[in-house]
Amino acid sequence: MERKNILVVFGTRPEVIKLAPVILQLKQHPELYNVIVCNTEQQKELSNQTLSYFHLKADINLDCMKPNQSLLEVQTRILTALNGVFASNKIDATIVQGDTMTVLCAALASFYNKIPVFHVEAGLRSYDIYEPFPEEVMRQMASRVTALNFAPTEKNKAALLKENISEKTIFVTGNTVIDALFCLSEETLSQSRAFFSGKGIEINDRLVLITAHRRENHGERIDRILDAVEFLVKKYADHTFVIPVHPNPNVKDKINGRLAEYSNVKLLSPLDYPNLVYLMKNAKLILTDSGGIQEEAPSFGCPTLVMRYETERQEGIDAGVSVLVGADYDKIISCSESILSKDFNDTRLKAVNPYGDGNASEKIEKIIKEYFSI
Repeated sequence: MERKNILVVFGTRPEVIKLAPVILQLKQHPELYNVIVCNTEQQKELSNQTLSYFHLKADINLDCMKPNQSLLEVQTRILTALNGVFASNKIDATIVQGDTMTVLCAALASFYNKIPVFHVEAGLRSYDIYEPFPEEVMRQMASRVTALNFAPTEKNKAALLKENISEKTIFVTGNTVIDALFCLSEETLSQSRAFFSGKGIEINDRLVLITAHRRENHGERIDRILDAVEFLVKKYADHTFVIPVHPNPNVKDKINGRLAEYSNVKLLSPLDYPNLVYLMKNAKLILTDSGGIQEEAPSFGCPTLVMRYETERQEGIDAGVSVLVGADYDKIISCSESILSKDFNDTRLKAVNPYGDGNASEKIEKIIKEYFSI
C-alpha cells in the first residue's frame, strides 16, 4: 500500500515539544508514512530553537507573523499560507496539537480540503471562553472537525463525550509532553548546569521558577502578580527567583521595570527546552500561567501555583500537584510562603503525574496505523 503523507503543523514552542515525540515515532516507520513538517512560525525563534533540540527541522516554514497583529490578522495570514501548502502537496491527514491559532487554522484548512484532522491533546476544557483566551474556543472549534481525538486523560475524554463527539474517535493516550521529558540525556542536563553557571545562577535548593505571559494576565492582573512576587523576593532574600521573560512588551516591560533591581532576581531571555526542564527539575517552587509546565512539573515532584482563574488541566488540581491561585495577591503569597518556609525535601510531592507515562506517542502511531489500516 502507498505510504501516507502526514502533514504535522505547529507554530509555537509548546507545540514543538509535544509534537516532536510523535514526529520521531512516525519517522521510525518510513515505509508507512511520509512526514511533512510545517512550521507556521507563530513563535519563529522559539519554535525553531526547540526543533533543533530534537534534531528536527521543518520542511515548510510559513513566516506568518508580523509585529502587533490582531488575532483576526494572524488567523488570516496563517489560513492563507496554509492554503498554499494544501494546494502544493497531496495530504492524507493533518496532525495538530493543543489550542493555538495554528491549530484552529490547520484544522479549518484541512476541513475545507476534506482531509482528516488528528488532534493531539484533545478534550482539555475550562468551559470559560475567556479563560484561557482565545485558546478555549480554539480547542472547542477544532474538536468539531477532528477525525482522531488523542485525549491525555479520562477527564478529557469525558469532556468530548459531553459535546457529542463520537466515542469511536476518542483515544486516551496520556500527554506527549511526558514523552518529551524522557528524551533528555544526562549530557544535556550537565550542559544546562553549565549554562546557568555562566549566567551567574547557582542551582540549589532555594530556587523559584516564575513564568507569566498569558494574554488574559496582561493589564491589571500582571500588576497584582508582580506585587506578590516583589513581596516574596524581599521576604525570601536567600532564595533565587528565576524568570524567563516572554518577549511580549505587555509583559516584558512591566517585569523589567519592577524586578530588575533585585540581586536575587534573575531575568532571562526565553529558555530553550532543556534549560527550562532543568529549572523545573531543581525548583523548590514554580509559579506559572503556562499550560505545559502544569503537566511537566509533577514529574519532578515540584509544587506548582497556577496563576490562572480557570484551568483546562484540572487533573493536576485534583491530584494535589497544583494549586489554582489566579492573580490573587493574598493567595499567591500565602501559598508560596507555605512552601518557601520549609526545607526543600519537605516540599517534594509524592503524587504520580496524572498526565501520562511517557508512551503516548507510541500509542498514537498505532492508532493512526489502524485508522489507515496499513
